[in-house]
Amino acid sequence: MEDKETERLTSDPVPEEQLRADVERLLAALYGGSVGIVPLDVAYAVLAATPAGIRRIFDAKQRSYDKPSGMFANADMSAALHDMDADRHAIVATMIREVGLPFSVVAPFHQDHPLLARVDPFVLQSSSKAGTLDMLLNAGQFHNEIARQALAAQRPVFGSSANTSLSGSKYRLADIDPPVRDAADISFDYGRSRYANSEGRSSTIIDFRDFSVIRIGVCFEQLRTEFRDRFGVALRTEEELDG
Repeated sequence: MEDKETERLTSDPVPEEQLRADVERLLAALYGGSVGIVPLDVAYAVLAATPAGIRRIFDAKQRSYDKPSGMFANADMSAALHDMDADRHAIVATMIREVGLPFSVVAPFHQDHPLLARVDPFVLQSSSKAGTLDMLLNAGQFHNEIARQALAAQRPVFGSSANTSLSGSKYRLADIDPPVRDAADISFDYGRSRYANSEGRSSTIIDFRDFSVIRIGVCFEQLRTEFRDRFGVALRTEEELDG
């Protein structure tokens, strides 16, 4: 294993043509029913776009369908699909374009939007909960290119962290649990995730209906500071809500 000081990171620049070609190969495989493992700054992720692929992910992860997958998205996808007031959309756009930190947005969504027209009902059902949709945003160059190409194709893709349920996120391709690795037909190694941490955390998930924190993840304290200082919004954790 490389020394941590010299180890390649998912945030290290990749030639644009290589990144575009890698994601084109990935999406072609996913739209054909395959499962893929991809390098994100928050953690490696496993994703799919078809019922067969989604079922393989849930089986490999031993994950309950009560815990839905999320959409790999960007500001434009959130603006189109999330049913939120304008001020909340403005927060999402500012956090992505000016702050640059990764996070996931949970909010009600427009289920009849044309962007979802080619999404199988089972895929959408297993990727949403109680009328809300979780979108992962700003999770690194590979993630952002997936979102860009998926939006252009009008065919979103969905996934979650590449680990068996409750085992903690994985930050190197080689560290991913064998059942999850074996479920994938295609994978990409871009080095160690930028925000690798000893707690096994992935993205911070925020419910934009009331700004409660569904999951504390990477960059949480920075996110909390930015929401407070820029927008006067308090991100409230489960412990704070209970208190």
